Amino acid sequence: MNKETDTGEELHEHHRFAVDPGQTPVRIDKFLMDRLEKASRSRVQKAIKAGTILVNDMPIKSNYKVRPNDIIVISMAKEPRDRDYALPEEMDLDIRYEDDHVLVLFKPAGLVVHPGVGNPSGTLVNGLAHYLSQQKSLPLLDPEQPTRPGLVHRIDKNTSGLMVIAKTDDAMTHMAKQFFDHTIDREYVAIVWGHMDAEKGTIEGNIGRHPTDRKKMHVFKDGSEGKVAVTHYEVIEDLYYISLVKCKLETGRTHQIRVHFSSLHHPLFNDEKYGGDRVVKGTVFTKYKQFVMNRFSELPRHALHARSLGFVHPHTNERMHFSADIPDDMETVLSRWRTYVTDKKSKI
Repeated sequence: MNKETDTGEELHEHHRFAVDPGQTPVRIDKFLMDRLEKASRSRVQKAIKAGTILVNDMPIKSNYKVRPNDIIVISMAKEPRDRDYALPEEMDLDIRYEDDHVLVLFKPAGLVVHPGVGNPSGTLVNGLAHYLSQQKSLPLLDPEQPTRPGLVHRIDKNTSGLMVIAKTDDAMTHMAKQFFDHTIDREYVAIVWGHMDAEKGTIEGNIGRHPTDRKKMHVFKDGSEGKVAVTHYEVIEDLYYISLVKCKLETGRTHQIRVHFSSLHHPLFNDEKYGGDRVVKGTVFTKYKQFVMNRFSELPRHALHARSLGFVHPHTNERMHFSADIPDDMETVLSRWRTYVTDKKSKI
């Protein structure tokens, strides 16, 4: 049996099995339980019910028997790891939409999504664990035990914007499939250094861990390493020294927008990890350098915002769409730069 697995940095696991020619007929849940780590019969059956397990490109029923040469494709939420669990902590959450199945919230810049080294508490997951534990419609959570809210995706600590949270296992399974099928609409806006040569375009380049700095990601343009990553962009406003762009993700790799634009020598404004926290475009005059430093102070993070989010509701099948205005820190920088460019042109 041949198997291809893509777990990557995402919160979902994707598998592809090519069943051996000599395979004897066996129920698919038993077949997968023997081959997937931590795959309980209940978990497999829920995925089948949700339509996230396909055999020969077709959905199947739970009593389907695997046959020789079948091609099985699976998309499921990953089983939680120790770091995915968190003790509940009371926290103010900016919830934009909620029902019994999902909630959509706005994550401010500076808030870490889940606990990890250096951030054992005070994360979004801690706040969600507390919030969800208070809901009568959900099974009560033992306050002495850690829990794992249904993270469908992540955004970086210093990225602001919208996130969707699954409140049930079924919702998590459905949302995992939408991410796998690339049917989730995610639009980001970013301030990048410099003037883009093309008003719109597509950035393609495999993304993987940096060869020498494991805290960073790297674009392998020759495709020799990493995983396929595709970012579509369009310039919203060209301020010569900087540009406001909107980005649509076709894939969801770690730091994708940040590392893709850095690879084009247009790093995100004030992105210290990928070279945007210095004067990349502009004059060498002290007055201009001070102007840039002042903007860094007003926007003390990389200039990236998850502006809109669209998905199919896992229970009603309704197409839903949410948007969040560009935050004040990014708007302030854009406003200051518009004034700077206008004043400069008036003196020519």
